[in-house]
Amino acid sequence: MKLMPSTWTHVRRSPYQALAAILTMFLTFLLGGVFFLATISSVLVLQFFESKPQITVFFTDKATMDDAKTLENTLNATDKVSSMKYVSKDDALKIYQQQNKSDPLLLEMVTADILPASLEVSAKDPTYLSELDPVIQKAQGVEEVVFQKDVVDTLLSWTNAIRLVGGSLAILLAIDSLLIIMTVISMKIALKREEIEILKLVGASPWYIRMPFIMEGGFYGSMGAFMAWIIITGLVIWLRPMALSFLGMIPAIQVVFGSITAAPFLLTNTGFMGAMVIVGFLLGSVGSLVALGRYLKF
Repeated sequence: MKLMPSTWTHVRRSPYQALAAILTMFLTFLLGGVFFLATISSVLVLQFFESKPQITVFFTDKATMDDAKTLENTLNATDKVSSMKYVSKDDALKIYQQQNKSDPLLLEMVTADILPASLEVSAKDPTYLSELDPVIQKAQGVEEVVFQKDVVDTLLSWTNAIRLVGGSLAILLAIDSLLIIMTVISMKIALKREEIEILKLVGASPWYIRMPFIMEGGFYGSMGAFMAWIIITGLVIWLRPMALSFLGMIPAIQVVFGSITAAPFLLTNTGFMGAMVIVGFLLGSVGSLVALGRYLKF
């Protein structure tokens, strides 16, 4: 039973094949991890803008509270609105004073009478904005409608593009990684035909013979995933100031990037690393099992 070399011996005896398999796995998980984080970030940004009032309805000076209530009831009847908030002239003045508290001259020039009342509307889904707009335009007392459809549409396009491109590349690279693992393990099986035949003759179980090959594939996958995690961690730390400068107003982004420093992130972000290593091990093991099933018959 000592005839079958260990997994480490398999790797050590063919370093170039092992390096090719590990690098392929590394590229797979590097690009997959980067696109995963990019998708998460884009979703957080999209959720932030979706949670904000997407439509602001400004009323004329002659509009009454009943006009605003009528519009609220009409929008509620569509079942496409998640929330609405009425901002009176006095409320608008308070908001204006808060925004310009550092400029006394501007505060003296503006009174509640010259500010319009408004209704802030959030849709359940950004795709509903184009359907709600004509309903609001026809309402009585409405002077102007401002909505962030272009911003939300752009974010939706980017998020969908990242998901599509990232998912497609991850699938293609995963298939490529499986083929590389299958090729490497198949070559190992061909080189060790005699040892395998001897083990069969002395009564070794099929799993005893298969296990070193399976563990070898898992080793390639887990090592490639671990190396990818280290590079991704470095990229996150490097891009942290840029992310906070552009997206720091988003609470979820602050939670993700705000408290990151090099050492704590490397030590505490074990969940992401563990998931990558486990998936890498499984991917490599599956490639080995496929090769074993094709080239090693019992």
